[in-house]
Amino acid sequence: METFTIGFTKKSAETFFTKLRESGVKRLLDVRLNNSSQLSGFAKRDDLRFFLKSIAGIEYEHVPELAPTKDILDAYKKHGGNWDVYEAEFMELMTKRNIETQFRQEEFQSSCLLCSEHLPKLCHRRLVLEYLQEKWGDISVSHLV
Repeated sequence: METFTIGFTKKSAETFFTKLRESGVKRLLDVRLNNSSQLSGFAKRDDLRFFLKSIAGIEYEHVPELAPTKDILDAYKKHGGNWDVYEAEFMELMTKRNIETQFRQEEFQSSCLLCSEHLPKLCHRRLVLEYLQEKWGDISVSHLV
C-alpha cells in the first residue's frame, strides 16, 4: 500500500499542489488539530478542499482522530516541550484510541497525510504512519518535501 505525507509550510501553493498531483495522491487526509486558522493560507480547510478538487481532482477529509490532543500539542509547541516526550505521549494516545481498528487499510491507499510541519522528522504525521506500519505491516511511505 502506497501512502504519502506532506507539510504545507515553506511551500508555495504551486509547489504544494504540483507535488500532490504528480505523486498520484487521490485523497488528502488532514491530520491537523486546527485546520481553519488564518495562518494556514492556502491550506485553510475550506479553501484547501476547493483547491485540491479543482486543481488536482483530490478528495479532502479532515481526520482529527489522527491529531494530537490540544494538551499534548500545547506542551510541545507553546511551552517548549521535548520531542521525545511529545512522541511518547502521542504514541500512547494512538494506542488508547486504537486507531488501527478505527480505519480500514484501504482508506490510506494513495492517500496523503497533511500537517503544517515542513519536514516529517518532527511531525506527528510520520508517527501515525509508523504506528500503522507496526500494526498493519506493508505500508510504503513517501514524504513529499
